[in-house]
Amino acid sequence: MLYGWLQNIEFANRWMLPFLLMLPVLAWLHFRSLGSKSSLIVSTTKAFPTRTAKNLMVHFPFWLRLLAMGCIIVALARPQIRNVQSRTKGEGIDIVLCMDVSGSMLSKDFLPNRLAVSRQMAAEFVKGRPVDQIGLVIFAGESFTQYPLSTDHSSLLQQIQGIRSGMLEDGTVIGEGLAKSVERLSSSKNRSKIIILLTDGNEQPPDTRIIDPITALEIAKAKGVKVYTIGMGAMGGTSMEEKGVRKSNGSAFLDEELLRRIATQTGGLYFRATDEENLHAIYRQIDKMEKSAVEVVTKEKFEEEFVYFILAALLFLTLEILLRYTLLRTFP
Repeated sequence: MLYGWLQNIEFANRWMLPFLLMLPVLAWLHFRSLGSKSSLIVSTTKAFPTRTAKNLMVHFPFWLRLLAMGCIIVALARPQIRNVQSRTKGEGIDIVLCMDVSGSMLSKDFLPNRLAVSRQMAAEFVKGRPVDQIGLVIFAGESFTQYPLSTDHSSLLQQIQGIRSGMLEDGTVIGEGLAKSVERLSSSKNRSKIIILLTDGNEQPPDTRIIDPITALEIAKAKGVKVYTIGMGAMGGTSMEEKGVRKSNGSAFLDEELLRRIATQTGGLYFRATDEENLHAIYRQIDKMEKSAVEVVTKEKFEEEFVYFILAALLFLTLEILLRYTLLRTFP
């Protein structure tokens, strides 16, 4: 505790600290002066007790006074603890992360699987955007708003980490995922609105599909929403058995033409993520292209600590006076 306190302490009047060097000098002068006192010659000292409690404490008042002087010097040096408070403010961008959670996202061409890696990269992206409103939409055979636009990123990160395959009916409805994301941004008054859409497949809608990808694209264009699309999957391709049907999850399965069209027509870019490092680089590139106007406001607050040294000096002086006029009282 004391070590931590000393690490954070600063002195406003540092020039006072060298006066502490006077204390050992005063101690030396005090004990040197004891040798110059007058002496009395006696025939024997056997009648005088050599060690008593009073004899042992004879110099104690002097040490108390020396400690009091040291505390006063330190108090005059004005010890302070600096408390720095930082607050981030600025004009952010409204962002919706639109993530595929279909069964194919459990493919292991990314380790441990595509979904786990996409969660990790999305979380890192969120941590680097302190002033943005960010929401989360997931889709498989249907779409769902997992988290609305908010600056409460701690709760958003919990939701991202909680994403699991099987949360929604299986399938791939890119159009409905995109439309749901645009809907989340439609009420925003922010000038900059973007969607980062990540998928590893093509449109595989169930019979209940309402909005196809091209319709969703036209809605995004009408609302002025920029879409960055990310196609996820190793170039060589993997395969997985799902409900008795063998599906390819490589380049052939990914509808890059659709993803590129969505990105291009909305003013965004299409990226291909072939491994974890590549996906990390894609998120960093998007982060650089969509910069928020961030300002860090720093305030410094100083807490004065000299009062503790003043109180300690008063305590030492009080003890010295009590000892000198009670237990260690001397007579001329």
